[in-house]
Amino acid sequence: MMTKAKGDIAEQAVVLECLKRGWEVLKPIGDKKPYDLVADVDGTLVKIQVKAAWFSESTKNFVVDNRRTKTNRRSMLRSTYSLADFDFAVVSISELHLFYVFPGVEFLAYASEIHLVEQEKRQRKPRSAPFREAWNLISKWVKTQRYATTISGMRSLSPAS
Repeated sequence: MMTKAKGDIAEQAVVLECLKRGWEVLKPIGDKKPYDLVADVDGTLVKIQVKAAWFSESTKNFVVDNRRTKTNRRSMLRSTYSLADFDFAVVSISELHLFYVFPGVEFLAYASEIHLVEQEKRQRKPRSAPFREAWNLISKWVKTQRYATTISGMRSLSPAS
């Protein structure tokens, strides 16, 4: 299957999961934005970058590249994302029907590839383990954003000293 098709399938899987959670989903037109979707979670907009993982026969892990990839007929260009580009990266492992939900800062902390270990073959949990099906991180983040906005709004209403 072509890489673009895998990405499209991953995006639709994330859209479906968001809808199941009661979140509205917005999709930017074109591919100019550094995020793929926006989830409206209780009135707070969350920018989501969607990635599709592939299985590596050599490592027996699922792997995802955490860089931006632009392709045309002649070349493939990779560049790094910035913290302002998206709030969360959601990695889809379509073969297993599961997701890894990374806060942007955690996703960008990896060098260039993230290995997602789905076999019990290690004594210690991999660094990515806490993000397996961690959709609750988005809800928690939304609450902190609302709290920060409320506090900021209260300060702006305070009379000048």
